[in-house]
Amino acid sequence: MGTKDARVDAYIAAAPPFAQPILKHLRTVVHGACPGVEETLKWGRPHFMYRGMLCGMSAFKAHCAFGFWKGSLVVAPRARPTAGGMGQFGRVTTIADLPSGSAIKALVRVAVKLNEAGTPTPRRGKRSTPKPAARVPTDLARAFKGHSAARATFAALSPSGKREYIEWLGDAKREATRARRLASTLEWLAAGKGRNWQYERPR
Repeated sequence: MGTKDARVDAYIAAAPPFAQPILKHLRTVVHGACPGVEETLKWGRPHFMYRGMLCGMSAFKAHCAFGFWKGSLVVAPRARPTAGGMGQFGRVTTIADLPSGSAIKALVRVAVKLNEAGTPTPRRGKRSTPKPAARVPTDLARAFKGHSAARATFAALSPSGKREYIEWLGDAKREATRARRLASTLEWLAAGKGRNWQYERPR
């Protein structure tokens, strides 16, 4: 028998309204495909376990993510979207952005068989064509001139950590929204926080 974790209930309840039906759907599909799956929270995000790590899901301000621990062995590269985001399915903003429930179940069963066979997790090698460094937008660069602490934190972030802030600013549809996000960016960086600090595991 599988198990559910009350912390996952709390995570879903605290997620943005658009994300809640996506997370509930993924949870139902995973349990339906693997009745013995167990839930837990790792790195502050819901994960599903079956003889090891199986898959996990996350909710962010404007999108969700879902992915398999042994993703390159589960999801064919040609089946992956080109949009950025964690996991193998890009930035998920509605259930329609995901494959059908039956397709996800089939992928879960592939992941289950890999874990049952004791297949090791593929090692992540270097990208053959690494992503170029994200360009710091003009307004952020200008704001850094008066915020040395925020500038120092940003400089110490990994390329992906920098990209998370830059893409979040770029996703703003209105100038007022961008201004608010810019202010939050400076505040969080000055406090030494990454873009998704709310979901990071306490050290």
